[in-house]
Amino acid sequence: MRPALFLCPVLISVLFLLSGLTLISGCNKALCASDVSKCLLQGLCQCRPSEGNCSCCKECMLCLSSLWEECCDCVGMCNPRNYNDSPATSKSTVEELYRPIPSLFRALTEGDAPINMMVVSFPVAEELSHHENLVSFLETLDSQSHNISLPSSSSVHDDGLCTVVYFDDCVSIRQCKQYCESMGGSKYRWFHNACCECIGPECLDYGSKAVKCMNCLI
Repeated sequence: MRPALFLCPVLISVLFLLSGLTLISGCNKALCASDVSKCLLQGLCQCRPSEGNCSCCKECMLCLSSLWEECCDCVGMCNPRNYNDSPATSKSTVEELYRPIPSLFRALTEGDAPINMMVVSFPVAEELSHHENLVSFLETLDSQSHNISLPSSSSVHDDGLCTVVYFDDCVSIRQCKQYCESMGGSKYRWFHNACCECIGPECLDYGSKAVKCMNCLI
């Protein structure tokens, strides 16, 4: 009986906090609700750094793991930021995939687009022209960053096309990587609003920096 009595106020607190997620500037409820509720239920994210209490900050960061940067706002632990100047759609995480299968990616993107996806093709030259203004950072499984090396402009074919795939719905960064691997993609781009872009073998950089996920545009 005692455990049940103890859990009731905890559950009520969690439900109250989750109901307010949409009111918190920068909190992506669609992406963060599940992980945030798990961490709150475990009592790992209930201190308040803004009030000088950061006793749980480390445990909360470990609990949210790779979603920390995207979800710390939902638990009131992010440093103040100006979201009007830096919307989630302007930032992204990119990574090269270990074993791309170009023939599989081409087969899945030719003809009619698969359900819940949108296929977009554009000139490779257009892709590379945006590189200097790209707002992104690399994240690898072992958390070790590496440099991006781009081909010289002389190797770019004017008639070459870069083909990418956008998933309609918001997904986590782990799901994005898994989906793009299963399609045989060469790289992926995960926007910080949870839009996922799989990048094909003909792309020389990291695809498009435009968010085009039908149900995940904000």
